[in-house]
Amino acid sequence: MDEALVEILRCPVDKAELELEVDERADDGEIITGRLVCTECGEIYPIEDGIPNLLPPDMREEAPA
Repeated sequence: MDEALVEILRCPVDKAELELEVDERADDGEIITGRLVCTECGEIYPIEDGIPNLLPPDMREEAPA
């Protein structure tokens, strides 16, 4: 995931801004793992293999992998 995306992404629950927490970066600076945290409701959206999962919490468990 490109860090610049954080500027345009919003929480799907309440449309608030998201804060980025990075666990791992690739050599080119791309984010491999981490999380996006909503500044209002505190919901956490994981980033795995460079892809942010922005499904609302109630839909995440139902979605096929």
